[in-house]
Amino acid sequence: MRILGIESSCDETAAAIVENGRVILSNVIASQALEHQKYGGVVPELASRRHCENILSVVQQALRDADMTLQDVDAIAVTFAPGLIGALLVGVSFAKGLALATGKPLIPVHHTEGHAAANYLLHPQLEPPYLALIVSGGHTRIAEVTDYTEFRTIGRTRDDAAGECFDKCARAMSFPYPGGLHIDLAAKEGNPQAFSLPKPKIEDSPYDFSFSGLKTAVVNMLHHADQCHEIIDRSDLAASLQENIASVLTEKTIAAAKEFGYTTIALSGGVSANSGVREKLSAACAAEGYTLYMPTIALCGDNAAMIASQGYYNYLAGITADESLNAMASKELHGESVNLTGRNT
Repeated sequence: MRILGIESSCDETAAAIVENGRVILSNVIASQALEHQKYGGVVPELASRRHCENILSVVQQALRDADMTLQDVDAIAVTFAPGLIGALLVGVSFAKGLALATGKPLIPVHHTEGHAAANYLLHPQLEPPYLALIVSGGHTRIAEVTDYTEFRTIGRTRDDAAGECFDKCARAMSFPYPGGLHIDLAAKEGNPQAFSLPKPKIEDSPYDFSFSGLKTAVVNMLHHADQCHEIIDRSDLAASLQENIASVLTEKTIAAAKEFGYTTIALSGGVSANSGVREKLSAACAAEGYTLYMPTIALCGDNAAMIASQGYYNYLAGITADESLNAMASKELHGESVNLTGRNT
């Protein structure tokens, strides 16, 4: 089964065709990163306008790269939540138009579930159940993937997600957008023990995340140094910040795996491209004898191949939509059960 995936939740306009949820036939991404760089972050209105301009050509290129026509596609999958509402509406509206014009099934896909599916494209042996650590700019989450369309959250972010913390600290350190990438590059030249930064801890919920305090500590440190005309080594601060976040993500994930009985862990999301996170989680899994799956760097960020992959499994589970499908800025994962004490209900 060949599924056309469409992704437009933030500042990448993407289209891809994936066969049977596992084989990428094409994967096209039109990035707006350079355009948003001058503003220090994504401008939602500008992102929506560029999606409108790019989406037709991106879908056409995905079809050409797969040597297919629209009639060869079996279904159309689209990110409908969560994300920037204006950006999402472009992709959803376009996908609904294609589905209506061609009579193809329309499959709604949750963006976070799509990130989890990125690993299916590279690791044919990966099947549920397993423990997922999904880390991006808007979401940080540990979840049990009990089936391809069933998620049970063990822990999630209470405020700033890990990626958001990276980006906001990077902006305060005067790194260009996207900040997370430049933090990673600078960290390679710095001392991860140079600064003592607070490690977020939530007493009543051991697997939840909170990175707002860490972000505030870094921003306040930089402001104080500026007022006192002191110089802070950005590489050292970047390395210390990265070490802190990677340690928190790894420690909570390994603890959850032990408590809930998982020996297979899958890392995904934009922050899964961070070298510090990859290295620390890999080392911890190796020490415990756990199997760790990670996407290639190209599939860590937003892309449509992961949406098409998850769309395949949604379709098999009977999850489809009609022309009433609407975009949603926020939405829980499909079938998830959440308890903020860090335990499943």
